Amino acid sequence: MADHDKPSMRRSLKLVAPDVAPHRALILFGVLALLLEVAFRVLEPWPLKIVVDAVTAFRGAKVSHQPASVELLIGCGVALLLIVGLRALSNYLATICFALVGSRAATSLRARVFRHVQGLSQQFHARNRSADTVQRIVGDVARMQEVAITAGLPLMANVATLLVMVVVMFVLDPLLASVVLVAVVAFAVTSGPTSRKITAASRQTRKGEGQLANTAQESLASIRVVQAYGLENMVEENFTSANRTSLREGVRSRRYAARLERTTDVIVGLATAIVLVGGGLRVMQGAMSPGDLVLFITYLRTTMKPLRDMAKYTGRIARASASGERVADLMEITPDVVTPDMPVRPDVVTGAVRFDRVVTEYDGVEVLRGLCLDIRPGERVAIIGPSGAGKSTLVSLLVRAIDPVSGCVRLDGYRLTDLDLTQLRASVSLLHQEAVLFTGTIRENIRMGRGDATDAEVEDAARAANAHDFIMEQPDGYDTVVGERGGTLSGGERRRLALARLLVADRDLWILDEPTEHLDQATAEALMSDVWRACEGRAVLVISHDPAVVAACDRELHLA
Repeated sequence: MADHDKPSMRRSLKLVAPDVAPHRALILFGVLALLLEVAFRVLEPWPLKIVVDAVTAFRGAKVSHQPASVELLIGCGVALLLIVGLRALSNYLATICFALVGSRAATSLRARVFRHVQGLSQQFHARNRSADTVQRIVGDVARMQEVAITAGLPLMANVATLLVMVVVMFVLDPLLASVVLVAVVAFAVTSGPTSRKITAASRQTRKGEGQLANTAQESLASIRVVQAYGLENMVEENFTSANRTSLREGVRSRRYAARLERTTDVIVGLATAIVLVGGGLRVMQGAMSPGDLVLFITYLRTTMKPLRDMAKYTGRIARASASGERVADLMEITPDVVTPDMPVRPDVVTGAVRFDRVVTEYDGVEVLRGLCLDIRPGERVAIIGPSGAGKSTLVSLLVRAIDPVSGCVRLDGYRLTDLDLTQLRASVSLLHQEAVLFTGTIRENIRMGRGDATDAEVEDAARAANAHDFIMEQPDGYDTVVGERGGTLSGGERRRLALARLLVADRDLWILDEPTEHLDQATAEALMSDVWRACEGRAVLVISHDPAVVAACDRELHLA
């Protein structure tokens, strides 16, 4: 059976198992505390039974119990306080243990999912909308954690209590206990199908919420276009439609959960009525003492409460299973590009690149067809061609964002597929056509090129990229915080900061994708003069439509 065909709960448990396993000791302690709570819960009604039998004996009833006395009553009161106190302590310890396990496991799982998503191919990220992926990493994992603490722990306690109580009630009176057993079986029969319906509805709810997040994220990310073209009403209609879909599925899930809870109430009420009448008759026949009946009814109430709670928690856990499925679906996507089991890690990288009869495909359509290209250390090669000719694909091959369908790419004679992926990418400085910055200070954005760069090296790189002057004009200079994706800066300013990041990285192979885009001619000429000086002796691959940049290269490669 394929993983996606397995029941939701089993898939969710399999998903979190690696993150829960390191906390076995804490889980064991929590389970022991949980069992102690169940034991104290079983003991809790006994002082009441003793007092009832003792008082009825004191009033002359014929029961096999010593008459009540002040000492006995005080002793039962103290015992009850002690049992309740120990039960509360056990519950507290169990709750803390499982809360810690849940929080730590969720943190570990979220990090694991995020790391997995970062390793997925560019094709995956191109086809899948980022907001839904974020929803799975943040929202769905959080729901799994919340339910594990707020529903999973009480459910475990209730199941354990139910089992122990049924055994004790069979010891007290098998006939009446059979009524409780029938009620438990009836609950199991009714909850199974409804739980599956809740899971299915919850799955659709989470899918709708993901679509809602996608719509909101896409609209806000493109807010300039939305406002410029007056698309607010259209975007709002799309958002409202997605919002209604999410609401409709959410209501359906809640309706199933409410139906299960009310059905359980009827089962519990019926069982309680039968035990109340039957128990009263048993006392009248002398088969039970009044204290036994009080004890049995107390156990019955304690047993029925887990049934009610299980109906409530079943709905929550079903919704968590739907979230677990969404995360499991994401984790089952296999990365196209991975580091080999025994990677090659060259001591020195010179930047010699060879494309040997490389063929690439995108959605079954060939982009590069038998490309052959040699780039020597210290050589500048300009890549020229129309849109869709494969210029960006060539760049993606060099950093192993994708792998060729046939042929191979080599760096210093080593196949890229044999190299350690982290070391390979640490050997390449890449300037994308879209200059992307991150929320943070200007200094932090430049230093992302090399984490150990000093402040002086950061500023030298900024000067080389002709960015120092405009940086110093900012309110806090290099400590000025730029907005999301550098939205508080102009396109040219973002380009210059991205170039500064590349310069401070100082790697062996440089790839420049339209380096002078968004720059005026004077700035572009000054910038490229500094770039050519900085990259002296390194292999440089340049994608550009700027004739001056192309002319400064040693040779050109035309892609059709």
